[in-house]
Amino acid sequence: MTGKAYLVGAGPGRPDLITVRGLVLLRLADTVLYDHLVDQALLREAPPSAQVIYVGKQPGRHEMPQDRINELLVDHVRAGRQVVRLKGGDPFVFGRGGEEALALARAGLPFEVVPGVSSAIAAPAYAGVPVTHRHMATAFAVVTGHEDPTRQPGDPACCATDWAALARIPTLVVLMGVGRLATICATLIAAGRRADTPAAAISWGATIHQQVVRATLATLPGEVEVQGLVPPAVVVIGEVAALADELSWFVPSDGPDCALLPALNDMGTLA
Repeated sequence: MTGKAYLVGAGPGRPDLITVRGLVLLRLADTVLYDHLVDQALLREAPPSAQVIYVGKQPGRHEMPQDRINELLVDHVRAGRQVVRLKGGDPFVFGRGGEEALALARAGLPFEVVPGVSSAIAAPAYAGVPVTHRHMATAFAVVTGHEDPTRQPGDPACCATDWAALARIPTLVVLMGVGRLATICATLIAAGRRADTPAAAISWGATIHQQVVRATLATLPGEVEVQGLVPPAVVVIGEVAALADELSWFVPSDGPDCALLPALNDMGTLA
């Protein structure tokens, strides 16, 4: 019997921010393939009989190549297992969920995408920064910081990110950008973004380890270095970042991230 793969977004870090659907599927899984950013409390929700496999990636350190992860998904589904691919944030927002879905589709295997709360929105919210505001920002964009902003669109290895266009977006959210933060900020300023534009960097958003650095577009790289902020981090550039002074509500503590995840015995079954 053929199994099925579920590409599940685990949310931004706090374990009880996973969706109800995601939690139900996790509790019924035969195999769980999980990423570096998945909270260990979520893994304890998998059945004791489930095979739990770490396939995480960190900057400069990949536990397993993406092609091998795709092969694992295909192999376990073909073996008749219910496979939960558990990813931090949302699987289709820089989570390589599209690549994994294509591998399954091209193998003729069933899969389901279970969206998660993206850190692109949740981390700023936990820092008191709304990515949109009726009087400040009626649009926002999310971009990966992995791409070198100094590359030209004609470069074969370049995804043709138009940083000049991004400089005009009211709110710009940069994921995975700490390593290139100085270059990104300089590129945006050169493209016409004001150097004194409010900016913030949020590390380990929505967890007890959350750290927030607030500055301007010009000063953020230096402040991040001085304050020792480390990945994973989300960077927000735009007038809304200044609202953190008034709207900061989350106080990380040494206590548990959340209460016990709820019992959802009547919430559904695999379909």
